[in-house]
Amino acid sequence: MKSFTNSLIAASLYFLPQALAAEQIFENQGAVPQLVELYTSEGCSSCPPAEHYINSFVGSADLWKKVVPLAFHVDYWDYIGWEDRFAQPEFKQRQYNHRRLGNFRSVYTPGWISSGKEWRGFFQGKALPYQSSSGGLLKASLNSQTLKVSYTPKRDRKVLIAHVAVLGFNLSSQVTSGENAGRLLQHQFVVLHKQQKAQSDYNWSFELPHLQTSQKHALAIWVSERDQQPIQVAADWLK
Repeated sequence: MKSFTNSLIAASLYFLPQALAAEQIFENQGAVPQLVELYTSEGCSSCPPAEHYINSFVGSADLWKKVVPLAFHVDYWDYIGWEDRFAQPEFKQRQYNHRRLGNFRSVYTPGWISSGKEWRGFFQGKALPYQSSSGGLLKASLNSQTLKVSYTPKRDRKVLIAHVAVLGFNLSSQVTSGENAGRLLQHQFVVLHKQQKAQSDYNWSFELPHLQTSQKHALAIWVSERDQQPIQVAADWLK
């Protein structure tokens, strides 16, 4: 099933290079948007309500300006009867890394990280805890598949990590087995591809995958230190 799964992911990451011939700029300075990470799985019966919540941000006036949601699908529930076609091993590793750094108390789904720290308020029906912080200038330019990222910090730092995530929208899966058997799952903000690089001069270069032009995508860019706490975030729809 994984070969079929990989072909579906590959199909969503294909487009003709000329589709992004014009340069697109991503930029943010000052107030840092809330970077919200949802760790989820199509094989987890507790995850659909969490996905419904994160999906609701698609129409929010705060989207990209105050909040940048990311849905990381993990594969550690695949064995119980349904393989999540959006799950990637590195997303599971990212969640475990959050735990190693003390950002998660334990690894579970649905699991939430808000601006680098575990958020359990979802389970009590609480709103996201928006935090006010200010960062330096994060700027990125996208030409075709080449993304150039630079960051001007407010204070000197040693090494920073630039993160880049391609997000997919209006995706769905008809689940036929496992805990969600019989359910049609609707997905937004699905992380289809992620890269990161550590750099001491705060200039990075990435090659993005090919995307299918018929589908809706967005790009999220953020910088952090090794503790994974976002220092600055910029995101927008891909044109």
